[in-house]
Amino acid sequence: MDTFDMNDVVTAFTELDPSTNESTSAGHLKMRQDRHLLYYLRLIEHEVPELVACRLTFTPPTSATPLLVRSIDYAGEDHPATIKRTVVVPVAQLPLRGEDAIHKIKILAGVRWTPEPPKDAGVGPNETGKEHGYIKVSCEDFPEPAQNLKWASDVIDRLIKEANNKDTFKDIPHDTRYLVAKARKARLGEHRSGRILHRPSIKDFPKEWLPDSEERLNVPDMNGTERAEVTQ
Repeated sequence: MDTFDMNDVVTAFTELDPSTNESTSAGHLKMRQDRHLLYYLRLIEHEVPELVACRLTFTPPTSATPLLVRSIDYAGEDHPATIKRTVVVPVAQLPLRGEDAIHKIKILAGVRWTPEPPKDAGVGPNETGKEHGYIKVSCEDFPEPAQNLKWASDVIDRLIKEANNKDTFKDIPHDTRYLVAKARKARLGEHRSGRILHRPSIKDFPKEWLPDSEERLNVPDMNGTERAEVTQ
């Protein structure tokens, strides 16, 4: 086998007719995809390691900062939704003065109060501080995102101030018909048997209805014979 000579390869390519040496459209698309992939591979190789210097230690939010702010970004593209700001706060973490203030702020919040965190709030189902529900306030009326966030934050402050007022709403029941209407519209059966405010679990089952272990082991099976006792 003859030795490989790079000069012969270069000469062969330079002497070809350009009209017959052009790649197809599919070939150009494939090369463009490869260049796009190589661009990001270079970023991963050379620039991503430099981001280690900007690493920050995660600090969980405390009771002094209960607000959760949600925003939408379209990777730098202009969109009307980018100025919107949504604030979600658990009622249990607000500086309220007793159960009367908690009851009053639920009434003042109206349909903005929900027993469960909103789906888009970023709150997990197992997080603490959800025993009194959540309040969600959104704003997109102002041209700047900071203005919308300030308005929503001011609304939360006014709700807290009015809830701590001496004028309690003890004689006013908390109207939750909007929750029932929303659940009925979803057609998942959540509006039945009071599942919205209190979803039944095994803890609600009467203890006197639960047989103890000895009774379960001595229950006759289908053949009329007793089950063997399990010893530990």
